[in-house]
Amino acid sequence: MIRPVRRQDAAIVARMWRELLDVPNTTDEIAASTIQRMDEDDRYGTYVAVEDGRVVGFITFVEVISFDDPDGYMKLNGIAVLPEYQHRNIAHQLMERVEEEARKRGASSVGCATSFGREGSQALLKKLGYEKSAFWFHKIF
Repeated sequence: MIRPVRRQDAAIVARMWRELLDVPNTTDEIAASTIQRMDEDDRYGTYVAVEDGRVVGFITFVEVISFDDPDGYMKLNGIAVLPEYQHRNIAHQLMERVEEEARKRGASSVGCATSFGREGSQALLKKLGYEKSAFWFHKIF
């Protein structure tokens, strides 16, 4: 089952950010605060996958507009599935849910950045029809 994230999901989402996305500074408190802030801003969304009553994956996104894409697009900010639940079509279901949301909002596309070492993510994106078109650069302050 795919459903919107709830504040009580913060600990498992934070754990997946730390352990699966290699972002060690993501605490339970940061996740809870971020979920609350996203709830207050319609541009953001986060969904979780629930199996056997347990949150086993998540996907989070933000709606973005730009001069070259005035209809907007959905930018994925993160997707993860617990290792013991991978290869069960869960990531695919999460991606489909965001694509549905993008269409509903009138966005023209869905895009994301992934690190070079995330070959599983890259394979999933290719399988779902995504094309590699750029590199992502960022600066941390």
